Amino acid sequence: MAIKQISIFVENKPGRLAKITSLLAENSVDIRALSIADTTDYGILRLIVSDPEKAEKVLKEAKMTVSITHVLGIGIPDVPGGFSVAIKTLADAGISVEYAYAFITPDAGKAYVIIRVEDNDAAKKALKDANITVIEQDEIFI
Repeated sequence: MAIKQISIFVENKPGRLAKITSLLAENSVDIRALSIADTTDYGILRLIVSDPEKAEKVLKEAKMTVSITHVLGIGIPDVPGGFSVAIKTLADAGISVEYAYAFITPDAGKAYVIIRVEDNDAAKKALKDANITVIEQDEIFI
């Protein structure tokens, strides 16, 4: 199963990121991972949160542009080349990665990486066939 990622359109104005994170905190939504890609005028904030549906509802009620995207999470060894093995596995299977971002795990020596690909099922199969750990939503919040 894919991991649900929240994507939020964020204007590049003082306080916008603070407003988003405050709304989530006030509603007991825990942020485990984030990435922000920006241009001069706006950014796209991508979050992995404890309750994606609640986060989407709260942010939409605050008149923000929000969507849920299905992404994959992988567990890799936290050593030089750990990420390279996973990405090469996808490349060898003809799967292109649109974007990726990493975050820490509760396990020493491991890292988690969120990846966005066009075909989650094909990517998941290729990764599992190469003995690369594919993580599920509930594993992120252990």
